[in-house]
Amino acid sequence: MNILVTGSRGQLGSELRELSGRIDGHRFFFCDLPDLDITSPDHVASFCHDHGIEVIINCAAYTAVDKAETDVDAAFRVNRDGAAVLAACARERNALLVHISTDYVFDGRSSTPYHETDRATPLGVYGVSKWEGEEQIRRIAPSYLIVRTSWLYSIYGANFVKTMLRLGAERSQLNVVADQIGTPTWAADLAKAIVLMVERYEKGSLSSATLHYSNEGVCSWYDFAEAVMEMAELPCKVVAVESSQYPQIAPRPQYSVLSKSAIKQEWGLEIPHWRVSLAAMLEKLQQDAKG
Repeated sequence: MNILVTGSRGQLGSELRELSGRIDGHRFFFCDLPDLDITSPDHVASFCHDHGIEVIINCAAYTAVDKAETDVDAAFRVNRDGAAVLAACARERNALLVHISTDYVFDGRSSTPYHETDRATPLGVYGVSKWEGEEQIRRIAPSYLIVRTSWLYSIYGANFVKTMLRLGAERSQLNVVADQIGTPTWAADLAKAIVLMVERYEKGSLSSATLHYSNEGVCSWYDFAEAVMEMAELPCKVVAVESSQYPQIAPRPQYSVLSKSAIKQEWGLEIPHWRVSLAAMLEKLQQDAKG
């Protein structure tokens, strides 16, 4: 199959690029700005026609959560309107659209893991724009998979793990919030799950769905930071603090654990615990540093 990956220079897009080198039988087209603007119907339609695209994996997103509160038009242009453009192209070509969404579609007021059927109640511009993008896809695309994830990190790009590694090497102590609860997701694990879904689509055994994927387990940002320091053997002390001590422009979900029961049952996935995946990511980062 001919597979388009948008947002290819981001964390997930980069992991998919690396994974594609080990997959036979498919042609991948990795695109990001300025090569492909997902908000341009003509640009998207022309590219997909010229390359015979059969599957679109949309990793492109406006993810600057705080900036989105003032850069509202840009957030909706990418997260809602861009999703609609890709969905229309998928409809025109009868292609599968795999779209990456977020735990921010929920308000975080639950105390139990969120299921796909739970009502979306996003708090800020970022969450609302991603939710409206999902709704556009459900309305337009003939065949889609919307995959919500959380706390994404990778050896590529900027993310919490790499920030902790840098600050942990520079400082003797870090304050990290302990009252926001969720689950980290290694983008490499998510990339493998997406490829599995695409291959099932190729065999004709896939129905449109909204699914949740993160690694297993639950932690706070404080727990996550502690694990990074421990596994990287950094002497930096991590101090647990409340979110109120670090006010941010955009509201964050206090609890955003995603239930993976549906994706595990329907797809037969074995999802690693977040600590196992963090250790694997750190090992890979170390190996890459050694060349």
